[in-house]
Amino acid sequence: MARGANETRLVSLFAANVRRLRKERGLSQEELAEAAGVHRTYVGMIERGEKNVTIYNIERIAVALGVRPGSLLD
Repeated sequence: MARGANETRLVSLFAANVRRLRKERGLSQEELAEAAGVHRTYVGMIERGEKNVTIYNIERIAVALGVRPGSLLD
């Protein structure tokens, strides 16, 4: 049976890392979204673990946060 995005450990880990790094950099969700080229509500959904993010968007968010994409899954 398929699991929801918020039921997968990596989704939760990614969500927590994005939120932590965004706050460490003093960015609002809107500022991160703009820097990554995604919608503000999308960032909120990612941080709540509601979205299964594509590799394409993982890279865009990582670049906006100034980190390696893989570090968001560590």
